[in-house]
Amino acid sequence: MTERLAYFTEENSAEAVIDRMRDAKNPRLRAVMEVVIRKLHEAVKEIEPTREEWLEAIRFLTDVGHKCDDWRQEFVLMSDTWGVSMLVDAINSRRPTGASENTVIGPFHVEGAPEYEMGANICLDGKGEPMVVHGRILDVDGNPVEGAKIDVWQANDEGFYDVQQKGYQPDFNLRGVFRTGEDGGYWFKGVRPKFYPVPDDGPIGALLVELGRHPYRPAHLHYIISADGYDELTTHIFDPDDPYIGSDAVFGVKESLLATFNKVDDLARLDEMGFGAPFFWDVEFDFVLASAAAG
Repeated sequence: MTERLAYFTEENSAEAVIDRMRDAKNPRLRAVMEVVIRKLHEAVKEIEPTREEWLEAIRFLTDVGHKCDDWRQEFVLMSDTWGVSMLVDAINSRRPTGASENTVIGPFHVEGAPEYEMGANICLDGKGEPMVVHGRILDVDGNPVEGAKIDVWQANDEGFYDVQQKGYQPDFNLRGVFRTGEDGGYWFKGVRPKFYPVPDDGPIGALLVELGRHPYRPAHLHYIISADGYDELTTHIFDPDDPYIGSDAVFGVKESLLATFNKVDDLARLDEMGFGAPFFWDVEFDFVLASAAAG
């Protein structure tokens, strides 16, 4: 048995801590903590914080913890705004070329959304600029995927989800589940979404201000698409004309997920879609699923 490191020095700091973990019961935990300890000590040695700076970091983490409850997870928000959530998602959703890319699910998904026939309007309060979203669900060879379940949800034209405005928005407003037929096609009606801020009234919001960053997410629609034999896809589509499209606070935007929002004011099309508004937005976007074996 190799001799244990008995004394801690500035030079051997990481090795001394790692050495104490040699009897760890969980090999994976030990491997993870070795990397964390090594990188953390490396950062401290590079930064050389003062004692007051170190205490300020402890206070910050304490404040983050105090902001957490059953409805608010400030540590997840920290992970999101530091790009860690997207990195973990990318590592765990690597797919073959041609398959649609994942992005983070976000905090506002709700189980049990109503299932609708294709073409239904998921906007239950009639507010906002009307929108038609359509496309196909395909495999990587371009074949339609029949029976794919499409769980979609979005913020309203003010940037709020129904769960954020209980009593103002109807329950399950701008949420719905659809299933594809033989052609793999899907379509539904909604409203053009708007950008919105992540929670910025806590320590993470204050940090964003200090770093010269804003808290906004660009306008998007959420999807979870699943089908037997395929890797489940959790993703968004984004409005490329949104003012925050190039600076998403949680780094969720990927170029492949940019849609096109076309303004349609043709009276015949408006009548066909049953809209009484002077125009609607037409959004076409196809999704490509990877086989479960490929994932």
